[in-house]
Amino acid sequence: MKDTFIPSNTSIKSQWFIIDAKDKCLGRLATEVVKILRGKTKIFYNPAQDTGDYVIIINAKEIKVTGNKATQKTYMRHSGRPGGKTIETFEQLQARIPERIVEKAVKGMLPKNRLGRKLFTKLKVYQGESHPHIAQEPQIIKL
Repeated sequence: MKDTFIPSNTSIKSQWFIIDAKDKCLGRLATEVVKILRGKTKIFYNPAQDTGDYVIIINAKEIKVTGNKATQKTYMRHSGRPGGKTIETFEQLQARIPERIVEKAVKGMLPKNRLGRKLFTKLKVYQGESHPHIAQEPQIIKL
């Protein structure tokens, strides 16, 4: 066999997975999520195609970081206006919008191009146990 198999978009079936982030380490969780989003766990992985699955992350409010990152790690955002730069620590952002912490960690590990932006839309993060994706019949993954 000398031909390389490249799957067509119609032959790729996407699945839905749930990951519980309770008491998980942020970086290790993000790397596993990116593997699933990119499709690296499948046998027909192609880096130029979207062969990945959908990932639902629940309990983002209870994610952990090691060392002094809870007080020293900072998150920056800018409104686009002069003087509109805002810097928050991990603890402040976790109290305000805990979903954004996981989203930023995963987005930073995805490719910085059209494909990465498309893959990022397959990530759904929720701060509590409940989510609106029951109809997709997601499978639970233990990490």
